[in-house]
This record gives sequence, C-alpha cells and structure tokens, in this order.
Amino acid sequence: MELGVVFGVTGAVIAFGLSGAGCGIAMGMIGNAASGVIKEDPKKFGQTLVLQAIGSTSGIYGFLIGFLIFQRALTVTDVQTGLFLLAAGIPMGVVGLVASIGQGRALVGGVLLIGKRSGEMAKALIYAAMVETMQIFGLLLSFLIYNSV
Repeated sequence: MELGVVFGVTGAVIAFGLSGAGCGIAMGMIGNAASGVIKEDPKKFGQTLVLQAIGSTSGIYGFLIGFLIFQRALTVTDVQTGLFLLAAGIPMGVVGLVASIGQGRALVGGVLLIGKRSGEMAKALIYAAMVETMQIFGLLLSFLIYNSV
C-alpha cells in the first residue's frame, strides 16, 4: 500500500474519529440531563430531543469530510497528496472534538432551562448555535484544504 494512501486514510480517521468522539461525549451529557428533565415532566421529551439532536451535528460534519477524504485517499499515488488529505482532516477533527464538548455543555444548560421554563427553547438554541458556528468553520477549513488537493 502506498504511504500516501495511509496518510490520506489517517486524515479521514482524524476527521471523523475525533469529531465523532466529541459528539458522543456531548450527546451523553445532553441525554443525561434530558432524562432528568423528562423524569419530572414527560411532556418535555420533544423539546429535549431537539436539543439532543443538535448535539450530533459535529459527528455528521466529521463523517461528511471523513468520507470525502477517504474516497480520495484510495486513489492517492504520492506522499504529498496523502499529507494534504491528512491535513484536511485535522481542522474538522480537532474543532469537532473540542467544540462538541463545549456545545454539549451549552445544550445541557438549555435542557435544564427547558426543565424550568419550557417557553425558553429559542434561547437554548441560540447558545448552542454560537458553538455550532465554530464547527461549521472547522468543516469549511477542512473542505477548503480537501479541495486544494
């Protein structure tokens, strides 16, 4: 197997592996908080489920860029291209990991807010959206590097 292929596949693993790990941590935190809220008021399941779903976005972004990198990595014939693909996976992986955990914390706060005041869903979403912006920037930078190959 070409060394460039190994580098490219490693970029795909970084993009999805790290952002997926952060997503899993975030969704675990959110689910834990949501379980406590719906234990007290089962009618809030729908609202807490929406917040839980938002916590999954970095995993989706990481999978998207990881899939693109992986597809291209399989056709790599030189080390330089493989290294560029490796570099393309790093922004999404690192930002996905760190921002997911931060977004998970914001979403836990949102779940707790919904637990106290169910009419505050918009505020809970806004806090999570602020962190989402960083995840989108990570995806964008990874995609720009990917497209430069």
